[in-house]
Amino acid sequence: MNDPSAFDTHHVDNQPPPFAPRNLWADDVVLADAVQREGGGAFVEALQQYAGLAGDVLYRLGFDANRDRPRLRTHDAQGHRIDLVEFHPAYHQLMETAKRHGVAGLSWQDGRPGAHVARAALSFLHHQAEAGTSCPLTMTHAAVAVLRQYPAFSEWAGKAAAPTYDPRDVPIGDKSGITLGMGMTEKQGGSDVRSNATRAELQADGSYTLVGHKWFFSAPMSDGFLVLAQATGGLTCFLMPRRLPDGNRNAFRLMRLKDKLGDWSNASSEVEFCHARAQRVGEEGRGVATIIGMVMMTRLDCMLCAAAEMRMALAQALHHTRHRRTFGQRLCEHPLMANVLADLAIESEAATSFAMRVARAVDQAAHDPQQAAFARIATAVGKYWVCKRAAVFVNEAQECLGGAGYVEESMLPRLYRQAPLNSIWEGSGNIQCLDVLRALAREPAVLAAVEAELDSAHGRDARYDTSLQWLRTQLAQVPAEAQARVITERLALQLQAAVLLRAQSPIAAAFVRSRLGGEHGMAFGTLPEDIDYTAILQRALP
Repeated sequence: MNDPSAFDTHHVDNQPPPFAPRNLWADDVVLADAVQREGGGAFVEALQQYAGLAGDVLYRLGFDANRDRPRLRTHDAQGHRIDLVEFHPAYHQLMETAKRHGVAGLSWQDGRPGAHVARAALSFLHHQAEAGTSCPLTMTHAAVAVLRQYPAFSEWAGKAAAPTYDPRDVPIGDKSGITLGMGMTEKQGGSDVRSNATRAELQADGSYTLVGHKWFFSAPMSDGFLVLAQATGGLTCFLMPRRLPDGNRNAFRLMRLKDKLGDWSNASSEVEFCHARAQRVGEEGRGVATIIGMVMMTRLDCMLCAAAEMRMALAQALHHTRHRRTFGQRLCEHPLMANVLADLAIESEAATSFAMRVARAVDQAAHDPQQAAFARIATAVGKYWVCKRAAVFVNEAQECLGGAGYVEESMLPRLYRQAPLNSIWEGSGNIQCLDVLRALAREPAVLAAVEAELDSAHGRDARYDTSLQWLRTQLAQVPAEAQARVITERLALQLQAAVLLRAQSPIAAAFVRSRLGGEHGMAFGTLPEDIDYTAILQRALP
């Protein structure tokens, strides 16, 4: 009889325990403080509950949803055209849980102050567990901002905001909850949507038919899509349903799914419209103006999701280095590793705190013109800078795990593939920076709102004040287009510092010294040696 011990070649030790289950709210002092500070305190109980799901069941479902990617079925077994996207069951579980807890609709369902802040925190928590489903959730949430302005689309807006998920391919009249996608980008235009060639032809009943294509058609399994097309009056926004009210398929075809770098659980596609029926949203020729409210929401979510990726990458790195021993001590206790981790923690806190501050501006925009003006520019500033930092941040966190950070069990490869997406989606970096210059130059209320925000932290740190004086000099001029990134980056850092200083964050001085005061190198892990790394890391993951 064989001795089982004969197959034991070594004893496994010095390995960290599994990361999950854990409550992502209980772990995150920064998020909890920010939610309270920015007006979302009434929703803490709901956030705590969802954080428990995100750090346990949703976390586990995320691995399954990404391992088995969506598949396009153009025809059924009998040869009928069906244009369906099939998903792993984990995807539908993620979507159902998110919709039920308000990730796509709390802002519109709950009229209390702070609802947008709470919804932002829900999105932040969800994205840490599984990023791909954030795409349809974000688009569904943002589309409501447009559709609810028009009584003709009240059913669509109400069902998009509803805490119900129904993946069936049936007309919306048969559903209590729906999801919404978008179709903006075409082959010849990219970000230049005004060059769109898809045609919209007015019909006798007031509807339109669309003929053309979209090069990126986001979330093609959605119940309806906001689409930009050229009508007689110019570029116009349309709502195009998947199923017509009589139950028939609308006249569009999914050509193929995009083979993407990341975002594997979610489907993106190419589509062709063959006289597809659609309803006009807003006036002809006002397509970009119609969707501008949606853009503010999607930019906020890009920022939130990038900050969430940073947060999860940091948590993974801290968890690993606290349980791994090298050269006689815990990995996190080596001074150089502590410097790297503390630097990542500073960056993560600044990203989270600023994103939640912008969420408050969005929450108050409807009733406070100054907050509306601040949200107008801060969503572009934050979308540029926080998203730009995510990829290099996640890569640094991977390095903290060594080879373990390069294998899928650690989640870091998935985060690394995901990290570039938010800097590209909804307008790449140059688009955001040019929009910042345009807003500063043409909208006096925007510049006034920015100055008020920056002034709110004046006098709290001498290095902040010196940096602010330089920035004021630059903003008083009309910056050249080639300097758009320089101005936007510095504005982002100054605004992050203002939030941290006002909040009296323990890491505020270190942020100002390293990000504004010049005491930092080009890479993470170059903080001054007299900073208390241990205190920073204890705050980052108690």
